Amino acid sequence: MQATPFNPQSDLAPMPFDERHCQMAQKLKETGLPWNPHVGCFVWDPDKQIQPESPFPCRIYFILNLNRFIDIFGSTRDMREKLVWLPTWHQTRQLCERHGVTEKEIAEQWHIDTGILPGDDLMALYEILMKALKKTDTL
Repeated sequence: MQATPFNPQSDLAPMPFDERHCQMAQKLKETGLPWNPHVGCFVWDPDKQIQPESPFPCRIYFILNLNRFIDIFGSTRDMREKLVWLPTWHQTRQLCERHGVTEKEIAEQWHIDTGILPGDDLMALYEILMKALKKTDTL
């Protein structure tokens, strides 16, 4: 069965991930964001290790079957090394909470006079999480 690729002209993206999110997620990874690969995670494959073309833009994949990814990479440790986890909005909120970010700090991001473009809210959360990771690292 041939996979039907995502068409940004006609399809509605299931998540707002784009190149900005991938690059920021890479920075989060480099800063030490912990990740245990599991079903339900979106990942970016920057080195094009996964052969079947992604149904999502930017070589983003969704882990639906963890064993299939382990078959490709050999272990979850190798997955952590080769892939970049793209936490969803909900996962990022949970991570912020775990790293001591208060609800007030998050709410302050939404007190703006302009509209928020799709994906900008997640980018703002990634930036908040990055600050929290850096603060935790320096303690």
